[in-house]
Amino acid sequence: MIGNQEVEREELKGLHEANSQPLIIRVFAHLISVIFHPLFVPLYATWFLVFYHPYYFVGYPHSIKLWVLLRVGYNMVFFPSVTVLLLKAVGFINSIFLKTQRDRIIPIIASNLFYFWMYLVFRNQPQIPGILTSFVFGAFLASSLAILGNIYFKISLHAIGMGGLLGLFLVMLYRDVVPVTLPLMIVIFICGLVCTSRMIVGKHSPAEIYLGLLVGVASQYLASVFIL
Repeated sequence: MIGNQEVEREELKGLHEANSQPLIIRVFAHLISVIFHPLFVPLYATWFLVFYHPYYFVGYPHSIKLWVLLRVGYNMVFFPSVTVLLLKAVGFINSIFLKTQRDRIIPIIASNLFYFWMYLVFRNQPQIPGILTSFVFGAFLASSLAILGNIYFKISLHAIGMGGLLGLFLVMLYRDVVPVTLPLMIVIFICGLVCTSRMIVGKHSPAEIYLGLLVGVASQYLASVFIL
């Protein structure tokens, strides 16, 4: 009971600090939170690897590239999103925004299963570059750690997602022959923007943000050790 009261006080404090910000800043922070929602991060990462990176998918037909992007889209974005909507429709969760630790349990577990399935699919297809398989496995590891972390506190899923994206680019920085310095700098900027936005809207404490980033980066590093 005491722990719940402390959590409620922290949430009220965060909301009070958020309401003290100018309206335009709060609107911008909410917009950034939506654009870089953790569900969309796998799609952004896959798009970069498939269509922008000059090495991993070079020579692949456009149809194959599109197939890979769509595969990630409906397994790692569409199905988890539909799961949340169905849970809300049947009353298992109170809000599609997953405002409480209780609301997060089933959606995170469901996403974890979809991520693992996507990893199995890519692992058994040798034509898929190892870096993409590693990234998906890293997403699975991060969601597994999120399940455990959610038991004790409201770890930031946005920070985990951005940490995973940052971890991917750090892995490429040290393994690629093609420099990714500029994209890495852009990702670092976006990470700061998203994490700051989450604090502006009063959703998380700094500790929950930092730990989320650490989980995301560490998961990608561990995945690269096992896969690459």
